[in-house]
Amino acid sequence: MTIEPWVWVATVGVLVAILVADVLIIGRRPHEPSMRESVSWIALYVTLAVIFGIGVWFLAGGQYAGEFFAGWLTEYSLSVDNLFVFLVILTRFGVPRKYQQTALLIGIILALVMRGFFIAIGAAAISAFAWVFYIFGAILIYTAIQFVRGGTGEESEYKENAVIRWAKKNLPATDSYNGVKLTIVENGKRLVTPMLLVMIALGTTDLLFALDSIPAIYGLTKEPYLVFAANVFALMGLRQLYFLIGGLVTRLVYLPIGLAVILGFIGVKLILHALHENNLPFVNGGDPMHSVPDIGIAVSLGVIVGTLLITTVASLLKSRNTAQKKDDEEPAQTH
Repeated sequence: MTIEPWVWVATVGVLVAILVADVLIIGRRPHEPSMRESVSWIALYVTLAVIFGIGVWFLAGGQYAGEFFAGWLTEYSLSVDNLFVFLVILTRFGVPRKYQQTALLIGIILALVMRGFFIAIGAAAISAFAWVFYIFGAILIYTAIQFVRGGTGEESEYKENAVIRWAKKNLPATDSYNGVKLTIVENGKRLVTPMLLVMIALGTTDLLFALDSIPAIYGLTKEPYLVFAANVFALMGLRQLYFLIGGLVTRLVYLPIGLAVILGFIGVKLILHALHENNLPFVNGGDPMHSVPDIGIAVSLGVIVGTLLITTVASLLKSRNTAQKKDDEEPAQTH
């Protein structure tokens, strides 16, 4: 798949235009978006992603279109899981609801910049070293195990990383928010507001998420352009999704299990592909193992979609049964 430079420029240009429009809308009136507003924006981004995938189908074929959709769904599901941590961060820092939209938007912009950097590094590493797939596969399998060991939907544990701890210790800060401003002058001294610390927390946390998501999508497509596009479409609607399903996300109790299955599957797929293309001298004498199956994108897409459907339905049924059981117990306790 050959991508002309002007296509990259046009794609980034459209992305910047959307982000600028988003910033101007929020900057003019910081607010908590209504359900109608959130649904409209999410529908727009999902529609754009589908149109993009159909365009890839017509221009580059079904193989690349399937890779995009598989990557987009995987990145989107990982982004939904990220909402658990975002919810904890915004709650812990006590961000007023009307300012949370701005914090999330800036955090998403930082995430896009950092992921762009990781995508470039990943593409260069894959081009130069085929054995990188072994490392990517091991990372995903390890992450899948951590998802399983971490529970099934309990509140995500969030620990402040070294960057946030350093910022809190070394940056002169005020305890009060001043709108969405990052700094404020008090008694002639420039202080940072909690909003700056929130954005640092969101940005650095997503940096850690990228260490899992980038290997995951490179397990589905080796095309940097599709990797970039899938990440963009997965992150662009994340802010509105936060407000739309802020309560629902806690009901997706089996989401970590579903993500573990997806990441574990992609991890195994990557290792099988690495064996299929092997050039490590201490593995099979440095010769490729062509007898090892190379899982196709159709199977990958089926596993991802099927796992997400089963996970979502099972989670909602579990949450409904739990709520029903709680309602049945309350009258008995009252009596």
